[in-house]
Parts: sequence; C-alpha cells; structure tokens
Amino acid sequence: MIRVILGEDQRLLREALATLLSLEDDIEVVGQAENGEQALELIMKEEPDIAILDIEMPLKTGLDVAEAVHKLDLPCKILMLTTFARPGYFQRAMACGIRGYLLKDSSSDQLADTIRQIESGKRVISPELSLAVWDDPNPLSPREKEVLCLAAQGMTLQDISSSLFLSHGTVRNYMSEAISRVGANTRIEAITIARDKGWLE
Repeated sequence: MIRVILGEDQRLLREALATLLSLEDDIEVVGQAENGEQALELIMKEEPDIAILDIEMPLKTGLDVAEAVHKLDLPCKILMLTTFARPGYFQRAMACGIRGYLLKDSSSDQLADTIRQIESGKRVISPELSLAVWDDPNPLSPREKEVLCLAAQGMTLQDISSSLFLSHGTVRNYMSEAISRVGANTRIEAITIARDKGWLE
C-alpha cells in the first residue's frame, strides 16, 4: 500500500483528490493539510511514502516544504501540483529533489499512475512544465536576482549596497542589467515581470 498525504489549501479540491485516490486499491491517504506547516508536520508524524503538495499554500509553500524535507533528509518523496508552468518554480523544485511535477488539470488516472511511478523510483514531469523551462529560462544571474529580490522588499539601492557590501554604483549596474534582461523599462516593471515568471523564487 502506498501511503500518501495531501497538502492543498483549497478544501474542495483537497477532499476531491482524497476521495479519488481512496478508490485506488494500492493507495491510502493517511493525512490532509490545508497549509505548508501542517503538511510538514504530517510528513514528520505519519512518515508517508509520498506527499502531494500544492506549490502555493499559506504559511509554507509546497516548495518550502520540499526544501525542508530535502534538508532534513526525510525519506518521503514529493509530488508537486501546480496551476502554472512557471520556470522559476520548476527550477527550484528540481534543486530540492522532488520526484514528480504535475499540472492540476491532470486526470485522476494520470495522478494515480504518477504516484505509482514515483514509488517505483522514477521521476515524472508534465511535458508542459519541462517545455516551459526550455522556452522561458530565468535570464537573471544569481546576483541580479538577489538585487531584484531586495528591491522587491522595498529596499533602496543604498540599502541594497549596504546589505550586500557592494558599492552603490555596482548595485546600480546590477539593477540596470536585471531590468534589461527581463525586458522591462523600470525597476517596478522588472519586479512584476520576474515575480509573474517565478524568477524571484
């Protein structure tokens, strides 16, 4: 029996998934969480084989939970569900060792089959999601991303230069490059574009 937990903040969807998966002879839903903190607690308490997590949840995102599981070296495998094919999310998910990545409009048969494949040791990625990374990769360098993230938190260039121990001119150059790379005209526009693409995650 494959033991799974569900982490999804939309109650209707979470309960529908639980009902559909309970119809499978070899899958048992052993817990449900409405936010990321609950999901992580359930993973540690129930020790499921697989955790099915929505990326965007309150308190902790699905990615936060996946990173915690990876850092704590827990045996639970992570299957991520998402509505959007955002390249930044995908890259971050891959970096923390998730085993599956599906769009929410996948069929229940596809979900159940994915669970079985993950349990057997395979990695399963929706074709639409893997294509999104090739079609729209993150153009920002690590430092440009860092500068843009700090600006998104409301920090001025002077604040950022102090925080990163860089000169004001260097930070200004990174910001200028970031604005250019994402195809924006202003700092605010660059932050908006990068957030929408998942490049600041």
